[in-house]
Amino acid sequence: MAIEMGAACMEMQMLSKSHKVTRLGEQDIPAVFEFCRKNPRYYQYCPPEVSPEGIKADMRALPEGKSIEDKFYLGFWAEDKLAAVLDLILNYPDDKTAFIGFFMMNADMQGKGTGSKIIEEICDCLGEPFSFVRLGYVKGNEQSERFWMKNGFRPIGEISQTEHCEIVVMQRKLRHEETERWRRRKR
Repeated sequence: MAIEMGAACMEMQMLSKSHKVTRLGEQDIPAVFEFCRKNPRYYQYCPPEVSPEGIKADMRALPEGKSIEDKFYLGFWAEDKLAAVLDLILNYPDDKTAFIGFFMMNADMQGKGTGSKIIEEICDCLGEPFSFVRLGYVKGNEQSERFWMKNGFRPIGEISQTEHCEIVVMQRKLRHEETERWRRRKR
């Protein structure tokens, strides 16, 4: 299945060289629920508790002005085991930015570099045509903050308020081929 990105088009599998990537749908809600349920720390900072209904709503949730064609709720698989779940929204908040609405690693795989590897692969893939990847983490969740900082994301000075928490907005500038060629010439 291809992901449309403005004038560009890519196969979902291009988002990861290390994991099989699939689009998750309603048939996957039980597996995603079990996956999320094993990550209770996330829900301590970002209530309410995970539920099948909440996952179904998240699979459809969109920022204002976006359509379902811009949203990709994806599973990253290590053999037959769900390794990560990603909610990716393209061209948000502008045409140069891809937005990560949700990213969670399998609890058994955390702390081993797998999440960082997946994020790096995603950012490498999105580096053309996008210039930035943006996301938010729940203020006070130091584990999440450290993960995103380690992976090159920086706060942009925006805080948004939800019903349950404050969200710190972060962004990462993506590398482009032209920039990489320029860097190599300067060495």
